[in-house]
Amino acid sequence: MREKIISRLAGTRPQPHHVVQRPGWGDIPEIFRSLRPRELTPAAVLVGLCERDGELHVLLTRRAAGLKHHGGQVSFPGGRIEVTDDGPLAAALRETEEEVGVSPEGVEVAGYLDNYFTITGYSVTPVVGFYDGTTPYSLDEREVDEAFEVPLRFLFDPANHRRKKKNIYGHEIPYFEIHWQKHNIWGATASMIVCFYQAILGKQS
Repeated sequence: MREKIISRLAGTRPQPHHVVQRPGWGDIPEIFRSLRPRELTPAAVLVGLCERDGELHVLLTRRAAGLKHHGGQVSFPGGRIEVTDDGPLAAALRETEEEVGVSPEGVEVAGYLDNYFTITGYSVTPVVGFYDGTTPYSLDEREVDEAFEVPLRFLFDPANHRRKKKNIYGHEIPYFEIHWQKHNIWGATASMIVCFYQAILGKQS
């Protein structure tokens, strides 16, 4: 699977921060005009992959419960792109090091997924990369309560991609949920996982 990921993402580059049409995914673009969000905020996350017991696992975090926005939710390490960052890659690696202690020098970048637009006005660039996973995670407890890993084969099983709906501002919004042990992975994070699955295996959930 590592070789397939490298092959499928070869030559990909970060995209401009615009809305990418993806019918049926979490924060769907159809609501964009009616909600009229302010200018999109560029952000980036690391879809980090490490090998455990001969198979790839994906790094996820549970955000600190006390955070004002999305406290307690599962997410990829990452955040907004600062003016001091040299693009999405630099931002994703910086945020990952700050949040969980994975060194940028230890990440082998495979490529990029399509930007993901969120209802809160972010345009997120997912950066896919491999790291060795031998160094214990060092959490920034102000931002992260837990770092954990999920087998890629579990996340790439469409039977685990549960479709749900919620009502926001009078709009019925479809989204995905993926349940792993005690964790409920949903919203933008689950949708980016489905995006990853589709990009590598070319299948629709």
